[in-house]
Amino acid sequence: MLELLSQTPAAWVALAGVVGLLVGSFLNVVIHRLPIMLDRQWREQCRELHAQAQAPGPGHAQPPADAPAAKTYNLVVPRSACPSCHAPITAWQNIPVLSWLWLRGKCANCKAPISLRYPVIELLCGVLSAAVAWHFGFGWTAGAALAITWALIALTGIDLDTQLLPDAITLPLLWAGLLASLAVGSAAGAGGASLPVSPADAITGAAAGYLCLWSVYHLFRLCTGKEGMGYGDFKLLAALGAWMGWRMLLPIILASALTGSVVGIALIVSGRHKRGVPMPFGPFLAAAGWLAMMWGPQWVSAYLGLYGRG
Repeated sequence: MLELLSQTPAAWVALAGVVGLLVGSFLNVVIHRLPIMLDRQWREQCRELHAQAQAPGPGHAQPPADAPAAKTYNLVVPRSACPSCHAPITAWQNIPVLSWLWLRGKCANCKAPISLRYPVIELLCGVLSAAVAWHFGFGWTAGAALAITWALIALTGIDLDTQLLPDAITLPLLWAGLLASLAVGSAAGAGGASLPVSPADAITGAAAGYLCLWSVYHLFRLCTGKEGMGYGDFKLLAALGAWMGWRMLLPIILASALTGSVVGIALIVSGRHKRGVPMPFGPFLAAAGWLAMMWGPQWVSAYLGLYGRG
């Protein structure tokens, strides 16, 4: 099977696209549930701290013996259901893209509308996964690029919904980039691939990526008294730097800042976004990071070629 995939690019690209559709269905769950899970976790921590502060004696306050146990809520439990009528979603109703089309975007039980976002995320994940497989070919580099792609899609969806970039995704992505560079070592970047990079480039990229936006954040706050971005943006750029090295940071920052400015101005002019209302920056970082992963080395070579350094 592996030999067939390595020798038949079309089969490899098709498989990656199908797997991407399935992963996209799971990413919809992650985008919806992970912020809720984090909110519940934070609220529970606040309750524990409040109970400790109110306790008359030392030690942790214990809940009453008859206190109801919290219902399990994670990425697997409870089973997916319609948010309107709570009818369980069956297997045939959960086929990526096709089920939404078959149901005409409505719940099979109560006919409540199903958001277009679900098939869009699935289709986007499938298309981008196929593009990664086509670009990198069969191998572990393509596998790493697929994992990065899926993480960036999840982060984009969550940031658009909540303006959060959860540590549960950004930090594993960062550490995975550093460990991948150590695993490959001096052979990193062989064959013109944009990832992984050498350990030195990965460590420098992670540190520089974090400190770059961290400096911009504090400079902006010093000048305006406002917070221009969140700490999740620092960690996301650090993760991208860990995978792609410090040389890709400038193209990523420039592309994301330019695109974000254009989109932001267009939304304000069209009246779809109010001036002064925060806009998530993570989606622009994620998009620029994905493009840099795919064609970053060509960007740098073309830029240096303009000055006779290619």
